[in-house]
Amino acid sequence: MNHRIARWAVYFLCLLLDASVAASLYRGYLTGWFLLPVAVGITLLTLYDRLQGKHALLRNYPLLGRLRYLLEQIRPEMRQYFFESDTDGRPFSRRQRAVVYQRAKDVKQTVAFGALDNMYEPGYEWAAHTAFPTKVKAEDLRVNIGNAQCDHPYSASLLNVSAMSYGALSKTAIASLNGGAQIGGFAHNTGEGGISPYHLQHGGDLIWQIGTGYFGCRDEKGNFSPETFTTAAAAPSVKMIELKLSQGAKPGKGGVLPAAKNTPEIAAIRNVKAGVSVLSPAAHTAFTNEYEMLAFIQQLRQLSGGKPVGFKLCIGRADEFERICMAMVNTGIYPDFITVDGAEGGTGAAPLEFTDSIGMPLYDALALVINLLRHYKLKQHVRIMASGKVITGFDIMKVLAMGADACYSARGMMLALGCIQALQCDSGSCPVGVATQEPTLYQGVNVADKRVRVANYHRNTIAALAELMGACGFASAEKVSPAALYRRVTRTDIRSYEEIYAPKQPLAVSYQLLEAKS
Repeated sequence: MNHRIARWAVYFLCLLLDASVAASLYRGYLTGWFLLPVAVGITLLTLYDRLQGKHALLRNYPLLGRLRYLLEQIRPEMRQYFFESDTDGRPFSRRQRAVVYQRAKDVKQTVAFGALDNMYEPGYEWAAHTAFPTKVKAEDLRVNIGNAQCDHPYSASLLNVSAMSYGALSKTAIASLNGGAQIGGFAHNTGEGGISPYHLQHGGDLIWQIGTGYFGCRDEKGNFSPETFTTAAAAPSVKMIELKLSQGAKPGKGGVLPAAKNTPEIAAIRNVKAGVSVLSPAAHTAFTNEYEMLAFIQQLRQLSGGKPVGFKLCIGRADEFERICMAMVNTGIYPDFITVDGAEGGTGAAPLEFTDSIGMPLYDALALVINLLRHYKLKQHVRIMASGKVITGFDIMKVLAMGADACYSARGMMLALGCIQALQCDSGSCPVGVATQEPTLYQGVNVADKRVRVANYHRNTIAALAELMGACGFASAEKVSPAALYRRVTRTDIRSYEEIYAPKQPLAVSYQLLEAKS
């Protein structure tokens, strides 16, 4: 049902209820005068829901939204027969969503009556703790990004807001994420849609992502514009630049900004003409191979005044990444960071075939990237950011064990904003106003409240990571070892991450190193 129709239907029914009860009492059809306060109370509750600023769902769907919260409170022994269990939801279970909500609201973060997972089923994972725990300070869990070729390294949190553009998310959602980043001291990736005023609203640190459309740094023909880039990159909030090659949710596919969504505001942000469809192609036009890409990265680093520059990709062909490594060796140009996006990453809209069947999952991709970088002795120059269904402290510790230096979370941050996993991101009708451009919906997102929730979620998750590391005896993020993480492969076969993902034999060089220097 259209959200406007639903809202007005509730208002009309409330007024009809009030009028019918009053008329019946007046004519003597009813003797229970207590019904009138009940009817008036329902009406007042509806108005309160519409005017309050804490819950976007109630604000957008007065009274109706309370049915959802009522169902959430049904006792577990009844819910298991009629609704999803705590562990069945996809892509995130109810148990996973609940921990994000609790951390965002800064309420209890404990669970009762033990684990719900069957620990003897294949796929179960755990960490080996120590009898002699150590103390880890959450505030120390940061990493410097920027090698010797970078003039302005950035001290990044181990958990940051993943790439989500203004357009994919609402202006109030973007402003809330940036406000949370400012409060919590972590970075906010802009997504490839350019730097909007809402990314700058609260002064949170930005990682400016540049995609194939070069939005925010393009000329009239859609090609990269050094002059426009230099101006935008000089903004104090821009701490790093990320060149997007591909994303896990739809690797190898571009996109189209439909004319209907290309408003004058969006057009100004993206440096395009308003009211026309705008193509974001699958491939870059500024370079065509690994050598040209590294030269472009060096150009971006110089034009930005020496800020850290890296690239993001979902791994497809292993030999292509090895070619990139060899190009680094031959040219001596090292990106400051590489973002590895797993195929399990999400997006607001992608064809099913791309979402389900294209790209390498995160842990396999991390193993490939880390092993090749170490093989070519490049890891000391390049930091690794990991992205793909990272929402808890244990998720972060797993990617650290794989060799990542920091990570992103997109859907975790959306859940902290109030996302209820309605799976309506591509419809324009997100019920909580996060992934929509409909004013009557996104106005339900109270920025002052939601930015605090985003900061709370980050702070509590990093604190959980610190406790996990301490329990396992890891004094720092660099000490997290794959040998301490285990996965049940079959009911009787248990392997450590080190056994699963470390090379079984020395990596073979697929190509001869080119003698000519580019």
